[in-house]
Amino acid sequence: MSIELRHLRSFVAVAEHGSLTRAAEELHVAQQSLSQQMRMLEARIGVQLLVRSSKGVVLTVAGTVLLREARTVLARADRAVEAVRRAAADARAVLRVGFLSSVANALMPPVVRLFGEHHPTCVLEAQDVVIADLVAGVREHRLDAGLTRPPLVDDLSAEVVFSEPVAAVLPDGHPLATRDALSLGDLADDPWVLTPRTSWPPWHRKYDADFAAAGFQPRVVQRGTSPQHLLALVAAGVGVTRLPLSSRTLRDGGVAFVPLIGETAAVALVTRKGDDNAGLEALRDVLRRVAQTDR
Repeated sequence: MSIELRHLRSFVAVAEHGSLTRAAEELHVAQQSLSQQMRMLEARIGVQLLVRSSKGVVLTVAGTVLLREARTVLARADRAVEAVRRAAADARAVLRVGFLSSVANALMPPVVRLFGEHHPTCVLEAQDVVIADLVAGVREHRLDAGLTRPPLVDDLSAEVVFSEPVAAVLPDGHPLATRDALSLGDLADDPWVLTPRTSWPPWHRKYDADFAAAGFQPRVVQRGTSPQHLLALVAAGVGVTRLPLSSRTLRDGGVAFVPLIGETAAVALVTRKGDDNAGLEALRDVLRRVAQTDR
């Protein structure tokens, strides 16, 4: 037969006061009712817990064990209730998520739509931000999370939640524009347009490693500040670049997207380490749904 938490709370009060009278006063119940609860508790467990006398009550050996365990159970129950209350409060709050522009194009529409459908009690506030502002926003609690490209920084938590193909972006009429796929080395002799190295140094260190592995150092003729800017430069014939394949929806014409063999672009969910905001679990749930739909 199960034991109710109210019986354990009553038992702890009796044990700590050593008196049914004082425990009944604390619990705001009649002494007779409290005495009945103690007898019911002993009957359910099947052992004597209290020795009653005119001077009060003392614990038996079994009662001493139950007191220790009851305190643990009640503390856990209190923590569980508090966790649920925090989760409910978090769920009613706004979840502020920064999206890198190249990520926002592919992920923001399905993520925001599905979040609203599956977690209607939580409002997702999506912000399109550059990488430096995204990292600073998460660090400084202006953003609850960010969706961006790795690599990032060690003081924040980053978990890869999505990946997509990468393509070479070539001007219309480029000799390689009709190919089904290319390797990075196929573009060694072309002029390149890339983002400024100062935009996010960890990215450019990775780019350097990728180009070195392909056997060349790109001849960068101009820098673009966004995927849209890079696409405009490519369309103008200034040079070639590489972007996630989803970026092809950002421009109607003037460029050709050719998949790069073996290259993918990851998307990372960036949060503060140890953050247990319940809205983040809702966001992870939605990201899993989007990733499964994309397969």
